[in-house]
Amino acid sequence: MATFIQPKILKGFRDFLPSGEIPRRCLIERIEGCFRSFGFVPIDTPALEYAEILLGKGGGETEKQIYRFKDNGERDVALRFDLTVPFARFIAEHRSELPLPFKRYHIAKVWRGENTQRGRYREFTQCDFDIVGSDSPAADFEVILMMRHTLKAIGAGDVTIRINHRGLFNRFLSNLGVQEKSREILRTVDKLGKIGPEETLRLLSESAGNKAEEILAFIKVQGSFEEILQTITQASGGDSPESQRLWLIRRFMIDTGTADSFVLDPSITRGLDYYTGIVYETFLNDLPDIGSVCSGGRYDNLTGLYSKETICGVGSSIGLDRLIAGLEALGKLEAKLTYSKVGIACIHEGAIGLYQVLAGKLREAGIPCEVFLEEGKLTKQFELAEKKGAQWLIIPGTEPLTDPLTLRDLKKRKNQEGLSWEEIIPILLY
Repeated sequence: MATFIQPKILKGFRDFLPSGEIPRRCLIERIEGCFRSFGFVPIDTPALEYAEILLGKGGGETEKQIYRFKDNGERDVALRFDLTVPFARFIAEHRSELPLPFKRYHIAKVWRGENTQRGRYREFTQCDFDIVGSDSPAADFEVILMMRHTLKAIGAGDVTIRINHRGLFNRFLSNLGVQEKSREILRTVDKLGKIGPEETLRLLSESAGNKAEEILAFIKVQGSFEEILQTITQASGGDSPESQRLWLIRRFMIDTGTADSFVLDPSITRGLDYYTGIVYETFLNDLPDIGSVCSGGRYDNLTGLYSKETICGVGSSIGLDRLIAGLEALGKLEAKLTYSKVGIACIHEGAIGLYQVLAGKLREAGIPCEVFLEEGKLTKQFELAEKKGAQWLIIPGTEPLTDPLTLRDLKKRKNQEGLSWEEIIPILLY
């Protein structure tokens, strides 16, 4: 008796049936279209890299989550855990082949061996986009403008993009005399939304002592964008290049008529160490509790570990799985299962070649079309077409290109008979 291997999947990994994958692919295509419309171009990098490339000089917390192993050649390799570190290696390796500023996007899977929970997986998709080689405020603004444009274009509704400037926050900490504790303070502030002000104050007291209340007051400043910027500029020691940059970016917002989508929020710090300038997080107005669906910021030296050349940049990442969860919760993700709009029934298997010629005419007209492969009762083929989500089924004659055709509307369950293939095309395109 044969012994079968039990089909099963690793914890934190998923299969996607067509009903789930089709909406994902459609969403990705729309996101890519938005990226390209701003002049961003795609790149790709290997899923597998040398471990030293991904971990740098010290793995830290990342080393605990990375999928790392020896390959058949005894090389120390690992699966990428994000798209930023491979991008840094990519830029260092291909710098001479790329024009700067360089605008890229990269949509791909990454892997982290972290604890799984609702909405968090060990294999997931990131949608990254960056502008490298420019320190201009125009680059900062283009990235956040594209974030807003993309989320609106895919039907996510109104969004709020909360921005801050890490450099301005560091000036404030220096003004307080606690600059040497900036790493711990930034990571604590980044947790404000999760742990609340009381716990944040307690943790700040551990690293900043009696300055904790001043820090909490700084990150909780209220008012309009302009009022908040004036307040935190003064608390940071007065006018500075960082505050001037925020004023200029604010002018860009006003000039483009997008100012209402942006909020200056001093509590936005982003916990990662490599951010040095503007930082931001994006929230769906109709579902703010799901958290940020797109976040990022400016960094001074992307390629520091791999090259002597200093290359700055600004970028962001859409968490595709979280975004999809939000769109599903709001009923804004198109979940209809659609393989192709039109099917061609198989009346005689020996005529498959002729059916494919007919299908080719439809495809040339821009109509997705599927030829059914096996003979069967028409009622069974009607059922199959409906299960596949097709709207129409063509019932061909002996000579599909010359004999009259029957076009069945599967929703209305009605037939139109005696049509030529030329007459069918405008009906299908309508």
